[in-house]
Amino acid sequence: MSKKDIVSQLVDKYRDDIVKINDTVWEYAEPGMKEYKTAAFYEDFFKEKGFNVKSALADMPTAFIAEWGEGAPVVGFLGEFDALPTLSQKAACAVKTPIVEGAYGHGCGHNSLGAGAAGAALAFRDYLEENGLKGTVRFYGCPGEEYGSGKVFMARAGLYDDLDVCLTWHPGKFNRVSTTSSLANISVMFSFRGVSAHAAGNPHLGRSALDAVELMNVGVNYLREHIIPEARVHYAYVNAGGIAPNVVHDFAKIHYFIRAPKMYQAQEIFERVKDVAEGAAKMTGTTHTVELKEAIFDYNPNRTLEKVMQEAFEEIGAPKFDQADFDLAKEFRKSFTKGDLEDVKSSLINSGMDPDLISEDDVLHTGVLPYVPLNKAMPGSTDVGDASYCAPTAQIGVVTEALGTPGHSWQVTAQSRSSIAYKGTITAAKVMALAAVKAAFDPEILKKAKEELVKSTGGKYVSAVPPEIKPNV
Repeated sequence: MSKKDIVSQLVDKYRDDIVKINDTVWEYAEPGMKEYKTAAFYEDFFKEKGFNVKSALADMPTAFIAEWGEGAPVVGFLGEFDALPTLSQKAACAVKTPIVEGAYGHGCGHNSLGAGAAGAALAFRDYLEENGLKGTVRFYGCPGEEYGSGKVFMARAGLYDDLDVCLTWHPGKFNRVSTTSSLANISVMFSFRGVSAHAAGNPHLGRSALDAVELMNVGVNYLREHIIPEARVHYAYVNAGGIAPNVVHDFAKIHYFIRAPKMYQAQEIFERVKDVAEGAAKMTGTTHTVELKEAIFDYNPNRTLEKVMQEAFEEIGAPKFDQADFDLAKEFRKSFTKGDLEDVKSSLINSGMDPDLISEDDVLHTGVLPYVPLNKAMPGSTDVGDASYCAPTAQIGVVTEALGTPGHSWQVTAQSRSSIAYKGTITAAKVMALAAVKAAFDPEILKKAKEELVKSTGGKYVSAVPPEIKPNV
């Protein structure tokens, strides 16, 4: 029997467990860094499966590692499980129908992400056990990917440092190996303090913190022209000082994301943004403080492991959807905009692929896209980046939703608990488990993957978050 067939059978043995994890975590739908029920469920699950569990890691109550075995090779599977606000939605329902209006929902499919990674960890464990092989398998319970960046703090604590292979995946619209980098991202708050006064009676006695924030934002907007075009600076007013217009506001706060293809570039822009803040404070006679919240590294692709993942993906094949799945996807397509559907083609083009690989009539992607390594960054950010600077890392995308599904949407929440998601999640588990089997016991692959990591990082990861900054739990 081939390795592919063995791994497929091992994953199929856990099919009911994978679906149970998918649905249980979907129901919990907890905020980032507050996934208490979810983490407890996972920890109990892995203990029942014979894994040793270490809880509350890196100063985060919901971060954990489930481990089995000992010695090298050490293979890790990254799991995520946080949800998004306001995306509550009835399962497999193609009409917007919140279960609880305004509540959290799994609008990024992290319920499936963790379930697939867990299935891969279980199958790889069984492969080691049944073949009498030495090695260590770990499932990483990573909190707060959307909010909190749990992997950053786990990386800072050295929890990925001894991994020979690090694998993960993300639910989505395409079956492919992820070959692009991501943007490094610095999350920072600027708070200004002034002097309150009556805006009509004695405004000359006041010093407006709100003016300082507005001036800062004007300065940052002008700065955008003079930073590299690949960089992004986003903002949100966290506190505008109050609702009374006849008061000189003595406090205001603004939140920035500073993104760039590499961390050093984001840090350079950060220093310039801090200069703008200082100038705004001087112009308004206010004082200000800078509060770094998170700093996420760009994702560091490992081409050696990517090729192994591609080979495994082509052997396992795409999820096998039936007519009911296609019919459900067609129902969801009715809720998409023209822009959502056009994004399918643009995504392929941005990935260096022929847009005609998928036709306009396709509602689900049913093939495996070719391997096209790209030296470019996708426009988003992920805390997988920090893990990828610590250990050789590769990730795949597997279909769990209809083509054209907008990201971070109620449509994602609905499809994340459907037959489409089940099939995609089980496929992801098989691909990652097979890739682990192929890589972990091939000394040449392990050597090349490690050499590639050292060459791309200099051999040392230093977190961009100082040790005095704790996770925002």
